[in-house]
Amino acid sequence: MSANLQNENPEVKELNQLPSRVEEEEDLLLSSTKQWLTEIESEQTNIKEERDPIDPQEIYDLLAKINDPEHPLTLAQLSVVKLEDIEVVDNVEGDSYITVHITPTIPHCSMCTLIGLCIRVRLERCLPPRFHVDVKVKKGTHASESQVNKQLNDKERVAAACENEQLLSVLNGMMATCV
Repeated sequence: MSANLQNENPEVKELNQLPSRVEEEEDLLLSSTKQWLTEIESEQTNIKEERDPIDPQEIYDLLAKINDPEHPLTLAQLSVVKLEDIEVVDNVEGDSYITVHITPTIPHCSMCTLIGLCIRVRLERCLPPRFHVDVKVKKGTHASESQVNKQLNDKERVAAACENEQLLSVLNGMMATCV
């Protein structure tokens, strides 16, 4: 964490204000019964199991607990990551992609690229390879929006950054609270 904070007083959401998936008891029972029947059918007929669809809430859940590099808060608490700014297209046949728009806490945030890189790394580690991941700064929220977007979606730059052990250590520290 930096000694000189860029944003000394960020707006913080309480944990109970963050979006979460609420499953009714009946839904849980139906879901587990359906899964059990699918497993039995798979075992009996050697049918390939259907893939589990991914929705924006699942992506949000993967990202919400990432720690901010400057504050002892999560990206969700700081509203850097918001459910409504996540788009998921999960095609059975064809391209599947995820786009996450991040909102920096201040327009001149120097941590924006680091945060975006962490989000990209987290998603690439957790998602099946069928997904193409785009991480972008939400339009009009950062002074260097186009430069940050270019860096975050340049495969060579991202690969080079992930080879830097010191940077990878910082990213792993930010993701340490993710389960």
